[in-house]
Amino acid sequence: MIRAFLALLRRDLALALKAGGGAGLGVVFFLAVVVVTPFAIGPDLNLLARIGPAILWIGALLASLIGLDRLFAADAEDGSLDLMFMSELPVELAAAAKGLAHWLATGLPLVVAAPVLSLLLNLEPAAIGALCLTLLVGTPAITFLGLVGAAFAAAFRRGGLLVAVLVMPLTIPVLIFGVAATGAAIGGTVPFGAPFRILAGLSLGALVLGPVAAAAALRATRE
Repeated sequence: MIRAFLALLRRDLALALKAGGGAGLGVVFFLAVVVVTPFAIGPDLNLLARIGPAILWIGALLASLIGLDRLFAADAEDGSLDLMFMSELPVELAAAAKGLAHWLATGLPLVVAAPVLSLLLNLEPAAIGALCLTLLVGTPAITFLGLVGAAFAAAFRRGGLLVAVLVMPLTIPVLIFGVAATGAAIGGTVPFGAPFRILAGLSLGALVLGPVAAAAALRATRE
């Protein structure tokens, strides 16, 4: 079972990282959001530093959704989804492997790129460190919550909008506590630990419940 899990993880990573796989699109989109925003807001560096964490978190949230609509849809089209149901690996673990591969290919590069892009928004070193830590903890929640929308999208030919409609409301708490934790680290009214622990709890809950809900959605759409 472990070999099957790792094989599926390697397969999805290879598909995501190859040309046209979509892994680099998340970073490019993230970069575009951060670069364009200062032009819209103006040259007020204090304002950029104040709202910078929110801009980066919104960009990371939207970038993490890129490619989710094809996570199960591509497998449904080429028959791999049927093999997944017939393999010895439970569908829940298969969904977890695909979610982990998506996060490694899309979410983790966003965390790596965040310190560089933070400089464009005049963030202080303390804010950059807090931002990277909250993104590292919070982006897995976005990916694994997105598994549910991706599972439903597999039943439709064009499910990209469906993923956004289903997933965006679920990720709002992650966005709220991610921004709140970053703001607390740079002089907020609440301690950093309180929103950060809630953010970590949301991620742990998504890691457990996301694959289970995605497997249930896949079974429901196949019937």
